[in-house]
Amino acid sequence: MSENTTEIVTGGIVVAVAAGFLIYASQFGGFGGAGGDAVYSASFRSAEGVGVGTDVRLAGVKVGTVLSLDLDPATFRADASFTIDDEVVLPEDTAAVISSEGLLGGSFVEILPGGSAFNLEPGSEIEDTQGAVSIVQLLLRFVTSDE
Repeated sequence: MSENTTEIVTGGIVVAVAAGFLIYASQFGGFGGAGGDAVYSASFRSAEGVGVGTDVRLAGVKVGTVLSLDLDPATFRADASFTIDDEVVLPEDTAAVISSEGLLGGSFVEILPGGSAFNLEPGSEIEDTQGAVSIVQLLLRFVTSDE
């Protein structure tokens, strides 16, 4: 009977640790709902390296996540929608730029707030955008330059 009790106690400990890990991951890992977040949209010429779940950062701090990324067949641009913490108030002339963490790092959407006295309403489109810069294209320009 003691062997059975040991197995039950060990199984209970394993289940408790797994439940604790899931609770921790859902609270601090960004798996929780997007409750209280404002949704914005932007249209990029090139969204290379960005996908659903990509970070949205302001001053290097994660303030949101990309929700969707679709091709607009009329303009051939990448339309993105993303969340931003509702505590962050964006001026009307805010810009959205696709930035890279480095030569080999991933991409993210960087929010560059402007200086307007008027603020963007949640659900608005950020019109000032800059698409991704391809490192490969930059290297090819450097290698094939005539100088």
